[in-house]
Amino acid sequence: MKPIFIAGPCVIESLEVLQEVAEELVRLRSKLGITIYFKASFDKANRTSLSSFRGPGLEKGLQMLSTIKETYALPILTDIHESYQAAPVAEVADVLQIPAFLCRQTDLLVAAAQTGRTVNIKKAQFLSGEDMKYPVEKAQAAGATDVWLTERGNTFGYNNLVVDFRNLPLMAQFTPRVVMDCTHCVQRPGAAGGKTGGDRQYIPAMAKAAKAFGANGFFFETHPQPDQALSDGPNMLPLHELEAVVTSLL
Repeated sequence: MKPIFIAGPCVIESLEVLQEVAEELVRLRSKLGITIYFKASFDKANRTSLSSFRGPGLEKGLQMLSTIKETYALPILTDIHESYQAAPVAEVADVLQIPAFLCRQTDLLVAAAQTGRTVNIKKAQFLSGEDMKYPVEKAQAAGATDVWLTERGNTFGYNNLVVDFRNLPLMAQFTPRVVMDCTHCVQRPGAAGGKTGGDRQYIPAMAKAAKAFGANGFFFETHPQPDQALSDGPNMLPLHELEAVVTSLL
C-alpha cells in the first residue's frame, strides 16, 4: 500500500500559519508525488493547564480549514472530542480523528463512523495494539468503511512515553492503514511546568523505525517556528525539516 503523509500545526493559531504550512505541503506533494493530508485542531480539549491555548473553536476553526481545503486542494484531517462535533466537522474534513484518550468512547466512535468519512483512531497511551480491535469493530459496526489506526506511544512511568513498535504489525491485523504519529510519540507529557515537553530530535529515527515495522502512514505535527508555537512546540518538527524526513521514507 502506498504510504500517506499527514502534516500540519498542532492547533489552529492563525490563518497565516495555516497558509504557510499548506504552501509547503503543496510544494512537497508536487515535487515528491505524495499523498498528503493537512492536519490542524480547532480545539485542543485535553491541554495540561486550564490557561493553555485551545484554539479558535468549532465554527471559526472549520471556516479556516475550509479555506485551506479550497485554496490548496489539500484533504483535511482534524480531531473531534464530542459526538455533536462529528456531523459539522465531516462537512469540511475528509478524515475525522479520534484522540488517543478517547478511543474507547463508543458514542464518539459511532458518531464519527456515521458521517461516512474516514475515521482515524489513535491508540491510547494505556492500550496495546491488540486492544485496538474493539474500537475498530465499534466504528465498522456503525457504518465506517475506511478506518485507520495510529500509534503514538505508551505511558512509561511519569512524564514519559515509550514506543513498542510491535504494535504496528499487530494493528495491521485490523486495518490496512496503520499510521505512525512520529511527533506525539516523542512527547514528555506534563514535563514542562504545566505544559507537555518533548524530544523532537528523535522524530526522524522514530519515522524510519516505524517504516521498518510496516507503517504505511506517517503523521508529523510541523510548524514554521516550533519554539514559538502555542501547543506542542517541543515535539513538533520545524517546517523546513519536513522535506528531508519525508524523502527518507520514500
